Amino acid sequence: MSYPGYPPSGYPAFPGYPPTGQESVFPPAGQYSYPAVPGGFPPMGGSEYNAAPPTGEFPGIAGYPTAPGGYPPAPSGYAGVPQPGGMPTYPGGAGFGVPPTSSGFGYPQPQAQTYGGGGSVQIPAGYPGGQTPSTPLQPAAVTQSMQGTIRPALNFDAGRDAEILRKAMKGFGTDEQAIIDVVANRSSDQRQQIKAAFKTMYGKDLIKDLKSELSGNMEELILALFMPRTYYDAWSLRHAMKGAGTQENVLIEILCTRTNHEIREIVRCYKNEFGRDIEHDVRADTSGHFERLLVSMCQGNRDENQTVDYQKAQQDAQRLYQAGEGKLGTDESCFNMILASRSFPQLKATVEAYSQIANRDLLSSIGREFSGNVERGLKTILQCALNRPAFFADRLYHAMKGAGTDDSTLVRIIVTRSEMDLVQIKQLFTQMYQKTLATMISSDTSGDYRRLLLAITGQ
Repeated sequence: MSYPGYPPSGYPAFPGYPPTGQESVFPPAGQYSYPAVPGGFPPMGGSEYNAAPPTGEFPGIAGYPTAPGGYPPAPSGYAGVPQPGGMPTYPGGAGFGVPPTSSGFGYPQPQAQTYGGGGSVQIPAGYPGGQTPSTPLQPAAVTQSMQGTIRPALNFDAGRDAEILRKAMKGFGTDEQAIIDVVANRSSDQRQQIKAAFKTMYGKDLIKDLKSELSGNMEELILALFMPRTYYDAWSLRHAMKGAGTQENVLIEILCTRTNHEIREIVRCYKNEFGRDIEHDVRADTSGHFERLLVSMCQGNRDENQTVDYQKAQQDAQRLYQAGEGKLGTDESCFNMILASRSFPQLKATVEAYSQIANRDLLSSIGREFSGNVERGLKTILQCALNRPAFFADRLYHAMKGAGTDDSTLVRIIVTRSEMDLVQIKQLFTQMYQKTLATMISSDTSGDYRRLLLAITGQ
């Protein structure tokens, strides 16, 4: 039995298929049915699917093993399912097909999706930062699960790492490369263990020792790496509002992009570490519609139901149109209410519905109806709903574009996304700007600072 549309067009033949000596077991090339294989199918890989085929049949496929919820597993589990004869694995996740149903096998099919979900799609004008790439945006990764460039080190020994750092700072001069080799290859949790081991072994504070040995951007980057992520976000927000002036872009970047859980943890940490109420500080340092948007963000109460209500998306799109393009003046509270409370998948559906109603992109409409910080805040929310890694790729590009470098933004994004989605950010950066993130970092930074940034990004 073959499956319409699978494999996707562009894969007419698969090298090494059928496997040599097993032509009688596997169908001829060009026929994509899935036979029962002695020893179980798939022939290698995942747990319960490695046993002999159960007596039950997957709908329409004799001998194909069934699993809870059907086979393949739920959408997040598509990636990594072995394919016979070297057949490529197709990524799972948003934008790559639908879960199995009784009407068909449901193997992931690349589909046209907005902002890098799958297939080839153009980013409309105004996203991100008014940039439209000259080439279509392709799927960001082989798998659509988010992936960091830093992962926990195997065979980790906090005491051994503490000793390496002690030797690197002891005596005349500093062995910066030894420091880079440790901190760029340990997870945030492992760095906290190193910090604790250092104090236990030497009775000294590792952070104070590092500060005495380093300076400038290298010092800022190292210290950021040794801060737990929640503390680093809270610390960044405090410094953005401390003293004269306010760094509004920092407030937007953090408060408009984090999940409910992350925001609640930041609010708690901000109170515990600095003895201050973050909402009070936001109100004191901002005003008007921008203040109200950030106060909404501080609540950490966005709907996080991943199920999309398309009727509500149509209604919200109509309300946004009537609150902006469809009337003289702008009803700012309507934009605030919808963009601050709807889930990101729901907002993505609203963006698509809006373009049909208004014959204009919602990001462009916000640019026409708003200005300044509130415009940037609303656009950030939508950009994260559409493609969060693309938003951070854009932020990194503009931190290095032109004369001078916004090192604080560069450090903050590289550090906070290094264990989350920096792999996707790097890939989207290349697609959006036709140059690699490593190339821009190399041209905009120097010395140990450059080497550590490149090490974190996996270069």
